[in-house]
Amino acid sequence: MSTEETVEYVPEHAPRMHWAQLAPDVYKAMIRLDAAARQGLDPTLYELVKIRASQINHCALCLDMHTKDALAAGESVQRIVQLSAWEESKHFYTAKELAAIELTEAITVLTEGFVPDDVYEKAAKHFEEAELAQLIAAITVINAWNRFGVTTRAVPGHYQPGQHK
Repeated sequence: MSTEETVEYVPEHAPRMHWAQLAPDVYKAMIRLDAAARQGLDPTLYELVKIRASQINHCALCLDMHTKDALAAGESVQRIVQLSAWEESKHFYTAKELAAIELTEAITVLTEGFVPDDVYEKAAKHFEEAELAQLIAAITVINAWNRFGVTTRAVPGHYQPGQHK
């Protein structure tokens, strides 16, 4: 008699479309924009920002991709898991990372109003002006990727770390 139980998962959904194949110039431009936005940013911070925006936007493909990239780059499972509750888990992050995470939320959730001055000023204290501009660009780019992923119902689970660098 076996104690192992077979788990049957729900079947994978089909994407609505493969937008990158249908709009290849846009996809290539997004890849270039993404590469430009990451310049000058700490790779760990960059992945934390991408994960947090993707959590807010419910982009499963981007969560799959950026958690795998973060883990491959040496990020801890604990910090990734706690990111969705960062306000309760601040002790896992540096003040600079917290400022970036808070700015990510403010830029991502624009339906609640403008980016608050105190959030922007906190980020400005931790980032040189050029680095802050890059951070804003990175947050904006991941939000664009999220919108492509969520709208087209991109399927998570197939990404390998470093596949789209």
